[in-house]
Amino acid sequence: MKHVLYIVLSVLIFACKDAKKNEIPLQAETPKTAEKQAPTSVFENLDGTPIQLADYKGKRVLLNYWATWCKPCIEEMPVLERLQEKLSRENYIFLFASDQSVKVIEKFMANKDFDLTYIKFNGDWADAQISALPVTLIYNEVGEQVARFDGAMAWESPEMIEKLKLLR
Repeated sequence: MKHVLYIVLSVLIFACKDAKKNEIPLQAETPKTAEKQAPTSVFENLDGTPIQLADYKGKRVLLNYWATWCKPCIEEMPVLERLQEKLSRENYIFLFASDQSVKVIEKFMANKDFDLTYIKFNGDWADAQISALPVTLIYNEVGEQVARFDGAMAWESPEMIEKLKLLR
């Protein structure tokens, strides 16, 4: 009796497996060409022009990831604005990247009087290894990432200013 039960169950399992192969899909598959095209760059100016960090070769780049809802991000912006001035002779360019819509970024700019360069981030936070904001990355003149700072920092401390001056 055991053997008969085993054979019947085996037949049913294999019969169900083969039946699934012959099913007709209810919905046509979307052709690969119809998928949304990825942006040519993960960054763009607020006018929609794609930009690459390679566009800034020859400069040191301080890239700050932020959002309008991030209180620590907003609190450190005036400090970073002053730091931008202090490091102007050190060949730095400061970029502030948000994944929020251009409309939201522009509204923020209208309500705040920061002299900062805002860009749109079209990438994926996980791919950028960002799980919390703010995150600041420093790139040297040849485009290599030389430092990463997670969270709000004491940007105007003499130690930090000296560290940023020495990063190459």
